[in-house]
Amino acid sequence: MNDFTEGGGDGRGVGKKRREKKPPKPITESYLRNVALWYMERYASSSANLKAVLMRRVRLSSAYHGSDPAEGAGMVEAVVQRYTEAGILNDRLFAETRVRSLVSRGTSTKMIRRKLMEKGVSSDDIDAALDEVLDQENGELTSAARYARRRRIGPYRLPEKREDNRDRDMAALARQGFGFGIAAKVVDAESPEALEDDIDGAGER
Repeated sequence: MNDFTEGGGDGRGVGKKRREKKPPKPITESYLRNVALWYMERYASSSANLKAVLMRRVRLSSAYHGSDPAEGAGMVEAVVQRYTEAGILNDRLFAETRVRSLVSRGTSTKMIRRKLMEKGVSSDDIDAALDEVLDQENGELTSAARYARRRRIGPYRLPEKREDNRDRDMAALARQGFGFGIAAKVVDAESPEALEDDIDGAGER
């Protein structure tokens, strides 16, 4: 009885070749442009985020091929500038799109600001995007109400469970970055309809 297959081992890996990781390609501006376009076709990106993505490629390639990372960094700058000037990269538009998405999910202004800063968006672009979107969406109260509806807290709970869960619901909104006043207005709303009336009234003022 043969306990081992040809090539050694117990045979469990027969027919399965271990996939070898491809070595990183040498960095050229043409290669970085292709990587940038591939990335932007799949993901919305700020200029700072795209720069970080490309610089990871540069560092890997430099470590493998012994090339100068500073030269690669210069190519990254050129690629980011090229696509910014072409309008393909637009931090203001990226910020507005991201803000709309986060507001629709009930994310607070504080959390939105933090997420955009993590993507390297400037304070000016964040402020402009928040002003544009929140003005259209009736602001922070709308976001808090959407979060409450999604989590079924506050006026979206069963009436008999609201009082016992008030502190928990207030804490949930606070963890999302909503201030006490906004959280209380949502949690203490008489009903979902009354909360919607408050939002509509705020938008008309």
